[in-house]
Formats: sequence, structure tokens, C-alpha cells
Amino acid sequence: MLPEQRLLNQNTSNSANNSSALDANQLASLQQTVADYSSLQLAWASGYLAAKSEQGHNAQIAPAAPAIAAKTLTILYASQTGNAKGVASKLEKSAKAAGINVVLKNIADYKAKGLKNESHLLIVASTNGEGEAPDDAIEFHEYLLGKKAPKLPNLSYSVLALGDSSYEFFCQTGKDFDERLKALGAKQVTPRLDCDVDYDSECESWTLSIVESLKDELTQASSGSANVVDLPTAGAESQYSKQNPFEAEFSLSQKITGRDSAKDVRHIEIDLGESGLTYQVGDALGVWFENDADLVADLIATLSLTGEEKIKLKVNGANQVFTLTDALTTQLEITQTAPAFVEFWAKISGDKALTEIAADKNTAREYAGEHQIIDVVKAAKTEIDPQFFVEALRKITPRLYSIASAQAEVEEEVHLTVGLVSFDANGEPRTGGASSFLANRLEEGQKVRVFVEHNDNFRLPQSDDTPVIMIGPGTGVAPFRAFMQEREARDANGDNWMFFGDQTFTQDFLYQVEWQNYLKSGLLTRMDVAFSRDQAEKVYVQDRLKEQASDVFAWLERGAHLYICGDANRMAKDVHQTLVEIIQEHGKLSAEQAEDYLKSLRSNKRYQKDVY
Repeated sequence: MLPEQRLLNQNTSNSANNSSALDANQLASLQQTVADYSSLQLAWASGYLAAKSEQGHNAQIAPAAPAIAAKTLTILYASQTGNAKGVASKLEKSAKAAGINVVLKNIADYKAKGLKNESHLLIVASTNGEGEAPDDAIEFHEYLLGKKAPKLPNLSYSVLALGDSSYEFFCQTGKDFDERLKALGAKQVTPRLDCDVDYDSECESWTLSIVESLKDELTQASSGSANVVDLPTAGAESQYSKQNPFEAEFSLSQKITGRDSAKDVRHIEIDLGESGLTYQVGDALGVWFENDADLVADLIATLSLTGEEKIKLKVNGANQVFTLTDALTTQLEITQTAPAFVEFWAKISGDKALTEIAADKNTAREYAGEHQIIDVVKAAKTEIDPQFFVEALRKITPRLYSIASAQAEVEEEVHLTVGLVSFDANGEPRTGGASSFLANRLEEGQKVRVFVEHNDNFRLPQSDDTPVIMIGPGTGVAPFRAFMQEREARDANGDNWMFFGDQTFTQDFLYQVEWQNYLKSGLLTRMDVAFSRDQAEKVYVQDRLKEQASDVFAWLERGAHLYICGDANRMAKDVHQTLVEIIQEHGKLSAEQAEDYLKSLRSNKRYQKDVY
């Protein structure tokens, strides 16, 4: 409630009649007077008016002591899937709890020219793909690194960068922001923090440190006390989150590839029950998993340990004691290997071959991507203290799966399309941690810990009349199944064009019957498919795009939104290059202009990617 509203309510309730309340003209005058007041000025005015009401109309009020201008801490987040937003929101709460005046903004909603007016700035930035800025940060990134960026000698700042060390350009966006701000004359409050996938504890420590560093300088306000007016926030967030997942009921794991397929893809259904969890199409479901017991036992045996050894791990900021078996099952990542572990094990074991691999970052990254922890250990067996070993491992992080359903269609359920990760390592079978958990180890009725990861960078157009082009080979089809359910539920009139690809028509056409039914009903306007192994020459979705180039460009020119979901390393890059060529040819543009065309689409949320 605003101060003037609270005062009016007090006057009304304390009066025997309406004579003491403001009349319409007085109220209008008051509202006009306070319209431009800051929250601090409103609070002071509230106290001033309250004092006058108690001391009488003619009472003399001592002039207020000059107020010391309160500085503001601006927090910007650049997030692709929501992690940076989550970290920034916690940072905001900690700063507010310390009495700091905070403005939290999505970097897309921030006018970069305002940097010259800031005194204190914190940026929490994730990195998208191969060192790219998240979609929301493209314009800010270009401005800051461009010639128009102003000198910033009066700015104090710090950057927290989120990334994955498995990628070559680890935390690149955060590094770009940090280096450029420093070059423009801004002063670091604390050095940039680069966080890997298990970032929670590091972020918490950084948050405490940064708030402690800034609170004395940023909590100076007026010398008098003032009431703080808390305005209600719009929409309550769910109580369930990454840190507090919901134990949902596992309902179904159904194989949707043929018996002769080279792939094992599952349609997964999970019952959210009475959790109150809601999601939008385009969101992801975070799934916490446990490691396979046989894999854990094999790793412990390879280490020549028993599994009963006691080790300590920090969980939610506090040290807890686990047996080695429990830690490797529930707490630590053993199915994905980071280059840092390859380097660690090479040093511990002294193995020549591993040392050569670890010496080259690209080679180490490639090796880590093709081997699990047990494979590295078996490549160079050596004795190691169990506590020392677990401290070299990452914490388990939940896997994010694009949601394959619309809540308008399935209500309390959530559907996923999960490809089982499986390969051989030196003749031994290996499977993915979460995918094998969902596909093979969970049974109907058992519990699985989940949470919704909102993705505002992968959304249907606001207008149901807008056409959409969806490109989703393999399990990339998942969010587009959700898109179609949502558009059907909303009776959307916009045209829908789907490009799907996989290995074979007979074995790998995911959700084939559903797509055919959408075509028959007219909801799906067009569908082009590419099955790479059904003919001598391999055909992919980008080949189908080239064949339909003229129509693809025509759809874009009439306002279509373009979506890509699936493999980031090859498919998404190949599709992007094909789109550049299509726009260049049919728009009669240069290659640079065609890139700018796509860049403009991204800035306007008309070109969105969900790639992994």
C-alpha cells in the first residue's frame, strides 16, 4: 500500500463521518504532488504527514535533516535457460536483506546507454553454445564491445560468469563483459568468478562476499528513520526448485523407436500430482538422478576400495558424512568427465599417455567427452585416498529435458522425449546417468525428483495468428510436440511448418501418428522429413530447408517465428549456415547482411534455439 493510501485509510477508519477524509480535489492534488516522489521521499512524506496529524495543523515541524542520496546496486542477468536469473535473484534477496537498494533486470530490458549513470553494477552471465552471448544479451554485448560504449570511470562492478568447462569457450560471455568494463575504466569490486556446472556453493560464497563488500557504502540513506513499504509481487513462485525438487510419481517409459533402430528413444510421462507445479511450452524439466549401482561398485573395485570408507562433502553449505558408496551413488558425477579430472588423474597416476592427452586442452576436452570417470581410472590405475578422490569430482547436477507436452492438454502430467545415451568404452557398455535412470532403472509408481526450469528464450509468438517454422530432428522434436498441443488448445490460426529428421522412416519417425493427425486436421500446415539412411546419399533437415528455400524465406518475410531444437555441435550450426544462404540468395543480400537479418530475428525473439 502506498503511504498516501495508508494515511487515507487511517483517516477514514478513525472518523465518525467522512468530514475528515480528503475530498476529490484534495485527493487529486495529493496524488499529483507525490507522483514523481521516489520510494524514499514517499516514506519521509508519510512520516511528515503523520507527525502533523498528531501535533495539530499549526504545529511547527522541524526541517528534515538533509538526506544522503542512497546509491543503487543494479544487478543484470544474461540467462539462456534460467540459471543466471536464479543466481541473480538470490543475489538480489541477499542485498536487500543487507539494506541495499537494488534494481534487478533482465539484461534485455536494460538500456545500455544508462551505464554511464550507474555507480554499482553486478552482472551474472551465462554463455550460450560456443562462446556466444545468450539471446537476451546480444544487443547489450554488441553495444558494450562496440565503439559507442562510454568511458566508465565512476562505475564499480563485478561479474559472475556461468559456464561448462567441457566447452572450449568456458564462461566467455562473462569474460567479455569483465574485460570490456575494465577497459572502459570501471573498477572491480571483486575479481570475476567463473563457475562450472556445479556452481551453487561458489555462487553462495561470492554473494556473501560481494554483499559484505558493498553494504557499508550502499546502505547510506537519510539520517531519519523511515517506514519501508513492501509492495506485493506479481505471481507467487512455486515452492519447488532446483534446490528443493518435487518428488513426482514416475508413470511411464515407453520406447518409441522400432526394434531394429540404432537408437533407444523413450516417451516419458511423470505425474506432478498436487504439487502445483506449472510450466509453459518451451520450458524444460530438471531431473535429479542416482548413479547406477553396478557402475558405482565397479568404480570402487577399480580404486581398490571397499565403499564403506567415510568421506565428507559439503551439501547445502554444511559438511555431511557419507560412505563412499552413498556419495558416488547420490552426490557425485561419474558418468560425465570434465577435462579437469583428466588432468588431475594424469598428475596423480603419472601415466604418460594421459599426461600427453591432458597437456592439450582440445584433446583433453575430446577425451573427456568420450569417457566416463571409470574409464579414466581404468586407463591408469593407482592408489588414492578416498577423500582426495571425491574432492576431484563434480557434484551431480540435474539434467534438463525439453518438455514435450502442453499443460493445457495433459494437465498435471509432464512428458519428455529421452534418448538413451549408450556407447562402448574399450569393449565395456556405458550409459548416460539420467537417461538410463529414466529409461531403465525407474519403475512405474516410483518417485523422481523434478523441478521446472523456465525458458523465456523459447516461447511461441504472443499472437496465435503468427506462423511458425519448427526444425527439430531426433529428440529435438520434443518442444514442438508441446507447441502443437498448445496451439490446438488455443485454436491458433497461425500456420505451422515442421522439419523433422532422423535415421530411418520405419524405425525412427518419432510421434509419427500424432504428426499425421495434425496434418489431417489442418493444424499442421506443412511437414518436411529427412531420413538420412533411407537412401544411398544422406539427407538431413538442412537439405530439406534448401529444397524449400523460396517458401522458407517467404514465411520469414511475412513474420514467421523460427525455432531450432536439438544437437548444438553440428545440426544447429549447419541449419544456421543454410538459413544464411537462403536469406542471402532470396533476399538478394550479402553474407554479412544475411547474418544481420538473422541477428535481427534473434533480437526480436523471432529466431530461437533450444540446443544442447
